[in-house]
Amino acid sequence: MSEYRIYSVNGPVVKVVGGKGLAMMDMVFAGDQQLIGEVVGVEGDMTTVQVYEDTAGLAPGQPVTTTGSPMALMLGPGLLGNIFDGIARPLKSLEAISGPFLGRGVNIPALDLSKKWDVEITVKEGDPVKPGTLYAQCQETSAILHRCLTPAGLNGTVTRVVPNGPYTVEDVLVEVTDARGKVTSLKLATRCTIRGARPIAQRLPIHRPLITGQRILDTLFPIGKGGAAAIPGPFGAGKTMTQHQLAKWSDADIIVYLGCGERGNEMTQALEEFSELKDPRTGLPLMNRTILIANTSNMPVAAREASVYTGMTIAEYYRDMGYHVALMADSTSRWAEALREISGRLEEMPAEEGFPAYLASRLAEFYERAGYVETLEGKEGSVTVIGAVSPQGGDFSEPVTQNTKRFVRCFWALDRSLAYARHFPSINWLNSYSEYTVDFKDWYSENVSPDFAPCRQRIANLLREESQLMEIVKLIGSDILPENQKLIMETARLIRLGFLQQNSYNPVDTYVPLKKQLLMMQTILRLYDGVKEGIDRSIPLSQYTATGIFDTVVKMKYEIPNEDLSKFDDYAAMIDKALEQVNTANS
Repeated sequence: MSEYRIYSVNGPVVKVVGGKGLAMMDMVFAGDQQLIGEVVGVEGDMTTVQVYEDTAGLAPGQPVTTTGSPMALMLGPGLLGNIFDGIARPLKSLEAISGPFLGRGVNIPALDLSKKWDVEITVKEGDPVKPGTLYAQCQETSAILHRCLTPAGLNGTVTRVVPNGPYTVEDVLVEVTDARGKVTSLKLATRCTIRGARPIAQRLPIHRPLITGQRILDTLFPIGKGGAAAIPGPFGAGKTMTQHQLAKWSDADIIVYLGCGERGNEMTQALEEFSELKDPRTGLPLMNRTILIANTSNMPVAAREASVYTGMTIAEYYRDMGYHVALMADSTSRWAEALREISGRLEEMPAEEGFPAYLASRLAEFYERAGYVETLEGKEGSVTVIGAVSPQGGDFSEPVTQNTKRFVRCFWALDRSLAYARHFPSINWLNSYSEYTVDFKDWYSENVSPDFAPCRQRIANLLREESQLMEIVKLIGSDILPENQKLIMETARLIRLGFLQQNSYNPVDTYVPLKKQLLMMQTILRLYDGVKEGIDRSIPLSQYTATGIFDTVVKMKYEIPNEDLSKFDDYAAMIDKALEQVNTANS
């Protein structure tokens, strides 16, 4: 019999008595059904356990057993292309055991223990190894080579290796003997705790952007590889749609998509879309480099709290192989609500709007695990975190949004009015910001053009000036404005419709490379500068708009393919022709 017994049950919070052997963060199995839980509080011989499954049927007196170690994930080949719940149990395997409704007390490892992988051993007997040494590798998917690295803290000499061939994740591949004679067995799979960051050699400055193909992001509000961004917005503003676009088109090597407390139909849509999509870089299924973690709103609330750490640990695991990983968390507000519910059951003192006082520190723990790093192996890798925030009523002053802003350098504020007007991405260019813009100035000059940063600044200035003029227009109308201010309004309309608005269903417009984004900005500014010269010579704006050139330029986003940018010369010729026509008529 177990020496630990359930004393009381309050939702997912279970009090345990008996002995003093349980330690903070120990993983335990509660009740007759062996429900997975974690120790979150210890006081004398009374222990508080957070259970990650539905606690219906638990009763006082039922046994509790401990694993004696913190909650950990089994990491290895087989994660990619799979879908897991909040504590990394593969949902396909769970369905095979318990049917469409998940059973309880089923502890299934994240990896398939019977599948064999074609393994190449990269060390030989007598080789010295240190943390980060590559000892084996296998082709996990057609897109990703899985690299097995010596864990932190292990130094020694290889004393045994197996020949290349097919092995399961639990077969011993290499044995390492350290200076004290201790032998450590290395396999394809390794176990890693979820709540602590994986070790790295050092953090590196963020110096290159994550290319998304979305013009408003890449141009006005870029995010760096290894950076952190927040997408706040009310219900229906397009948070999930924006994250889907980023998952499909960003130039990250691996995508970890975390549905944290989201609606089940949205996760279903993500599953269906991702399974059908082709990776634009390889032409292979996008799921070959994607991991989905689904913890929908009707799943146990405690597992929702753990799901963000599960996703981050998996992302760091692939980062350590030298890959650039993008983690989409949708949404951190639902995660914060789980913290609030559990905190209330633990009878902790509530802070603002009932959230626990440690909300800010938990958000910091999550977002600070993003970064561009040098791995233990000496390679460069990164984890980029893009977290959606769902403030109630679209109120950005609520605690989750405000605390998130403290730990991110990129803020993409969604606007309900833009979404209802069918302007997507519905990112408000006045309320959003990116602190990475200055950091990437040299990168843009070297990899795109020295003109990129100046053009971006001029576009941003025109939008800002339009916002100021709109206050006047709302009061007295646009007819009273001088011609040069009317030109600003017309050009800003062109920027909004022809540049910022993007159609994800159009094969040409859904993804736009940086070079094309620059040429689009230059085309808009070419028209603005030409018309401004005419207005300075007292030619009214109405004569230029009558030529239809502004409406023509709006259409360039659909009519110029990404593969043939030479057609921008045709638009330049059309602009020059329209300007010459008006200027000649007034000469």
